[in-house]
Amino acid sequence: MDPEQMLLRCPHSPMSGTGWLNGWRLTFSGGDIGWEGALATVVEEPGSRVFVVLYDVSDEDEQRLDRWEGSELGIHRKIRLRVDTDEQPVLAWLYVMDAYEGGLPSARYIGVMADAAEKAGAPDEYVHDLRTRNSRNVGPGPFA
Repeated sequence: MDPEQMLLRCPHSPMSGTGWLNGWRLTFSGGDIGWEGALATVVEEPGSRVFVVLYDVSDEDEQRLDRWEGSELGIHRKIRLRVDTDEQPVLAWLYVMDAYEGGLPSARYIGVMADAAEKAGAPDEYVHDLRTRNSRNVGPGPFA
């Protein structure tokens, strides 16, 4: 997650590190509920891995993030997974979409994700793969 967005959404939750979700793949779903297109999620896939940023989320901020992510609406569900870090594996929770895989994210959304991964120290190849993913250009709406 973008550090500036995280600071706004969860001001009491500092970044605590980075790691990899091994055996999981980044994908997109929920194109019918996203504002600009499909939203990021992960699905299990042996041999794949997803770079993640870890935060030490306070109880108060967890409730705020749940509301922001639409948990009460059933858009996401929270799961706990093992994240492999340079030091040792840690258990962390993350939101996954409760929707079918598919749809394209907006180019803006992909850019935000790639910028956040780069800021967090993701490998260049990983950031490049994000930046070159298929996406859809979303122009100004009818009232722009």
